[in-house]
Parts: sequence; C-alpha cells; structure tokens
Amino acid sequence: MTDDQLLTEFEAGRVPEGGFHHRQHVRVAWNYLRVHPLPEALARFCAGLRRFAEAQGATGLYHETITVAYVLLINERLGSSRDLDWDGFAAAYPELLAWKPSILDRFYSAGTLSSDRARRVFVMPDRIAAELTAATPAGESRV
Repeated sequence: MTDDQLLTEFEAGRVPEGGFHHRQHVRVAWNYLRVHPLPEALARFCAGLRRFAEAQGATGLYHETITVAYVLLINERLGSSRDLDWDGFAAAYPELLAWKPSILDRFYSAGTLSSDRARRVFVMPDRIAAELTAATPAGESRV
C-alpha cells in the first residue's frame, strides 16, 4: 500500500487492507510530519485518529499520551532522516514499530500509561530511561 492510499483510507475512517495496527499509526504520523510542521502534524494526527476511532466504534481506544509521545519520538528521529522513504525510516528506527514492549516503557511506568488521566490528556514521562542517565557525548541524543 502506498503512503497516499494509507492516508486516504485513514482520513476517510476506513480500515486499510491488512488492518490499521501500530505500524500503520506510525506510518501515518510519519507522513504528516514529513509535510507539516510539528504542531500542525500533531493536531492533524490526533484529530484524525479520534475520527478514525469513532468511525470504527472504538472511541475508548484513543490515548492522548501514547499518541503525542509517539508523534514526538517520530519527529525527533525524522530530524536526522528526512531523506529516507518509509521503508528506510522503518528499518532505521525499529524501536518505534515495536508495540509490546514499547519504546514508551523507557519513559513511562505502566501505572501512568494505564491511567485515565494519561488517556485523556498528555502526561509528561515519569520514568527516566537508564540510557539517558549514562554519559552522552555532547550533541548526541540517546533517546
């Protein structure tokens, strides 16, 4: 499925062929971030995901903290990888595509992510990843 086909299905509230799983969520967000500034991409993706969930009769599945955190992580990775196509980006950052365990486990306790508050509003991370506490060369991100 092409990026355009995936976006068309997502924006129409239709489940694309093969389903709309975590990988497809990341790919849609990646597409938005490639063509829109972060604030606009984030707003479009969050609103689109809410509409998509509503179209599927699954409004209770939308999770603000998970959605925003992933968009921010994708954006951070995209900063040094704008020239990659989707397959290249996915190969370069497989940690973004793993759902369980999730990259968010580095930043959030299970209790925080499972809370009603985190589902409704973005909650800042409550866990500092061990790798972040290690010495990091100047200018290099370890996130």
